[in-house]
Amino acid sequence: MAMKKSRAVSAKGILEYRLHGSRGLPVGANLVCADNSGARVLRIVQVYRTGSRLRRRPSAKVGDLVTVAVKKGTPDLKNKLMKAIIIRQRYPVRRRDGLRVVFEDNAAVLVTPEGDIKGTEIKGPVAKEAVDLWPKLSALASMVV
Repeated sequence: MAMKKSRAVSAKGILEYRLHGSRGLPVGANLVCADNSGARVLRIVQVYRTGSRLRRRPSAKVGDLVTVAVKKGTPDLKNKLMKAIIIRQRYPVRRRDGLRVVFEDNAAVLVTPEGDIKGTEIKGPVAKEAVDLWPKLSALASMVV
């Protein structure tokens, strides 16, 4: 049998390894926008890099890149499709040391097509799993849990 290749490096060369975490946010879930970009409520439309299974809805976890639709926010952002990174989820996230982390809300930050964060500050805590995958989050995060 052939061995599976590791997905350690993506097509763009960004180092991102996939943690087998708790996928608690299916397509259609509403998120709070945790940055100061002008958006307030986001809805997940598409999840990147998920395996497919017949009749299974794609779902996301902390640290995943998703496409979102802006449901509430400033008029120039409303009803626009944008990319976002999930930084918090209500569903428990299990860490390798056995600790389970639960947040109060589901939240994400908007990202430009180049991969830079659209806002200049992040409100609330950010999960350590998201900061490990996206180092630019650590510069703007006030608190990493």
